[in-house]
Amino acid sequence: MTFKPNPAIDDLLHASGFFTNPYPVYHQIRSEDPVYWSETWNCWILTRYADVVAVLRDPHYFSSAGRITLFLNQLPEEARATLRPLDEHFSAQMVFQDPPDHTRLRGLVNKAFTSRVVEAIRPQIQTTVDVLLDAVQPSRQMDLIHDFAYPLPAITIAEMLGVPPEARDQFKQWADDIVAFLGTGRAKLDVLELGQRSVLALTDWLRELIAQRRYSPKADLLNLLIATEEQGDGLGEAELIGICISLLTAGHETTTNLIGNGLLALLQHPAQRRQLQYNPDLIVAAVEELLRYDSPVQRNWRVVKEELQLGGKQISRGQLVFAMLGAANRDPAQFPDPDRLDFHRRDNRHVAFGYGIHFCVGAPLARLEGQIAINTILRRLPGLRLANEAPVWLENMAFRGLKSLPVVF
Repeated sequence: MTFKPNPAIDDLLHASGFFTNPYPVYHQIRSEDPVYWSETWNCWILTRYADVVAVLRDPHYFSSAGRITLFLNQLPEEARATLRPLDEHFSAQMVFQDPPDHTRLRGLVNKAFTSRVVEAIRPQIQTTVDVLLDAVQPSRQMDLIHDFAYPLPAITIAEMLGVPPEARDQFKQWADDIVAFLGTGRAKLDVLELGQRSVLALTDWLRELIAQRRYSPKADLLNLLIATEEQGDGLGEAELIGICISLLTAGHETTTNLIGNGLLALLQHPAQRRQLQYNPDLIVAAVEELLRYDSPVQRNWRVVKEELQLGGKQISRGQLVFAMLGAANRDPAQFPDPDRLDFHRRDNRHVAFGYGIHFCVGAPLARLEGQIAINTILRRLPGLRLANEAPVWLENMAFRGLKSLPVVF
């Protein structure tokens, strides 16, 4: 089939300003070609809310399995051979599975990652937030990402899984390498090789930790997952390690970006910030709107299993489809005046955590951490302001977040 890429749009997708503010680009693509074939990313790009939801809710036509293999096929055969361990690891992860394997794994994880487990750590989250703010308050300045938005979810999930505090710095480096790999637009050998080294190192480290915990159990999420495996319900060690890596990487990255992006939006919208300061009970609706307004995860992707038509385009079996969550959350057909931050927005059915069977298992934890973190910051640091007007964004197609956000108070 012949595609008609638009070089002007493809240029926008890798322009320097795209990562700073992708939303004008999304609006342009949605207006000109909402089901767009990109030569830059070698995939279909979907920017309408209805199309994104249609893809994410239909595993029959749009598969989560085989995504990594297809992605790596962009590389020469010799390079692909060296990356087989990376392919095998991610292909076994729950988020890269279809039913029935995904159904089995998701059911097992849900047993351990319940709302009761999440709600029980509310006091621990509040304590961590206060300790982090106590550490920076005397200096009256901080980097909101380095000093707060990153360590909070990293400490929380590490404590839930029983990760020793002294291992967190090493874990951060592994997680950064893996997230960089997951956020590439096209396969880049150096990024993939670094991601593979970190996956293998983290796998070895987790295998040793799991062995220690079998010998000396503790009352935490890791032991709940180990118990699920030992009950013979079909959770193997490789799958257990895959679940832990997912929680330790993508899970905390999402929350870091929710807190960082959300606080930046509040600093740039003083009226909405005052609303929340005067009415802290508004925090639940506020976090949902912040998730929609500047989504921590911008992209979800699937492999087409059967030829079909979408938006008047013929989509072939085996092609990649990028469902752009950030674009869907700014679609005026679903959200009136979508570029306005509105904490009283009605029917805010955003897709920041995905949609369908792969809806983010850690969404309740991310929401709780975001609510506690943002309300506490506004209460304890009412004079918070940007130290400069040029925040630095990560260059990542999947995860939208800040490298740093210097503030004073």
